[in-house]
Amino acid sequence: MTLSQTQVLNRNKIKYILIVAMLIDHIAWAFVPTASILGQVMHFIGRLTGPSMAVLLAEGFQYTKNRKKYALRLFIFAMISWIPYSLNDFGVFPKFTLGMFGMIFTLFIAFMTIWMWADLKIPKAVKVILVILMCALSLFGDWPIFAVLWAFFAYVYRDRPKAKWISFGIIAAADVGLMILLPLALHAPWKQQLFQTGVILVPILLICFYNRKKGSSAKIHKWFFYIFYPLHILIIYLIKVFVIK
Repeated sequence: MTLSQTQVLNRNKIKYILIVAMLIDHIAWAFVPTASILGQVMHFIGRLTGPSMAVLLAEGFQYTKNRKKYALRLFIFAMISWIPYSLNDFGVFPKFTLGMFGMIFTLFIAFMTIWMWADLKIPKAVKVILVILMCALSLFGDWPIFAVLWAFFAYVYRDRPKAKWISFGIIAAADVGLMILLPLALHAPWKQQLFQTGVILVPILLICFYNRKKGSSAKIHKWFFYIFYPLHILIIYLIKVFVIK
């Protein structure tokens, strides 16, 4: 079977797979011990979503007809998600700290980083400094820095697939290495972080199965993720508070 024969999933289908993986991951964070085999498997699957969304964001930037609307949509839903994300992760309403926003905020920062790089007429050295500053700003979101860099280099190397995936692998290795080495340095149980290796699922999915076609233009495909993200986090929080306890 050739690669073209396995590439049967359009962008819409890929996004729904990512949504399911995200749901599995978030259910595990809420209800399954991380150290358990089930917890490790569920989080391993969940590592698929964030990096894939970042890579697809770079593609979306290229094809969107209105970048301002795209950026505004990301920002609005990042703010909407702030409340359920703070409640679920920190137990307060809302939380003012690093990591206080969810993944949509990080994707918003990634989008703005790409937009700046593509359109600002300033020296390249200044752009590099701005990229670093945007990575720092992403610390207020979920999966910071790495998701911004995945999206950024997916855009920079958009016409060089080999370079794009090599850069993805380098960033993924840094991410996994940090998540495992940090507990080691703190004398914490590092084996609980082995699920981070699930990022390997991203190139497998997007190289082997994604046909780079958009799929249906029905509005439900455009809006489902934005609505589902804060809604499912809120539902998980309510289950934890009113059902489990």
